[in-house]
Amino acid sequence: TPFGGKYRIIDFSLSNCVNSGIRQILVMTQYKSHSLTQHIQRGWGYLRGELGEFVQLVPAQQKLGELWYRGTADCVYQNLDIIQAHDPELVLVLAGDHVYKMNYGVMLVDHVESGAECTVACIEVPRQEASGFGIVAVDESGVITDFIEKPADPPGMPGKPDMALCSMGVYVFNAKYLYAELARDIADENSNHDFGKDIIPHAVAKRCAVAHSFSRSCVVAPDEPVREHYWRDAGTIDAYWDANIDLTATVPALNLYDSNWPVWTYQQQLPPAK
Repeated sequence: TPFGGKYRIIDFSLSNCVNSGIRQILVMTQYKSHSLTQHIQRGWGYLRGELGEFVQLVPAQQKLGELWYRGTADCVYQNLDIIQAHDPELVLVLAGDHVYKMNYGVMLVDHVESGAECTVACIEVPRQEASGFGIVAVDESGVITDFIEKPADPPGMPGKPDMALCSMGVYVFNAKYLYAELARDIADENSNHDFGKDIIPHAVAKRCAVAHSFSRSCVVAPDEPVREHYWRDAGTIDAYWDANIDLTATVPALNLYDSNWPVWTYQQQLPPAK
């Protein structure tokens, strides 16, 4: 999906990866993916395969029976062989329709130091705007004690009753834990096979998931005042519109001019504006 003129929304997640030093990236697609495939091939083919770097397209292949992806967790499960071939210790799971700048390296360090099996990136959102998100409750040590998917009346944060702590849909897993959880989930006929609806709530119930505050890893340009830790889920038409309009502000909350954290993309050779 085009964004801000020359970008595509997926450029933000991919740029965050590359800028964070993560250069083994799988992009899992399902339907109507031709333009996405074309963009990845043209704009993201510069990593050096001989050095173990790649942005690799993984289309749905019905490798396990006759089913297409039934949810985000099923999507990863059906491609576990590709992930396991690289023998990772950690797996970072991202959405392709979020607009933000984040240093995933900070989150990865926090995850390892916490000793948890799973880490969920979270952002503070005003309660009245939080009903469309997964809401997270945490204890003093950062362990997630409850996870509520899109509640009509989101609970406030301790000490901040007007704010809710929302999941950003950015997860880090210990690889072996992820493999076991996906195998458990796929055998559950009552599951939606989705990270937000099934995998994360199960981890929360086992008290093995911790929250990572986006304020720690949100990328802000040097000497730039922090007005907002900018993150938008552009998965709906209204949210997509709003995120584009955000860029028209005199000083946008999302800084696309920061040369220290560029947003990479494929740019066609077009005539100048007239």
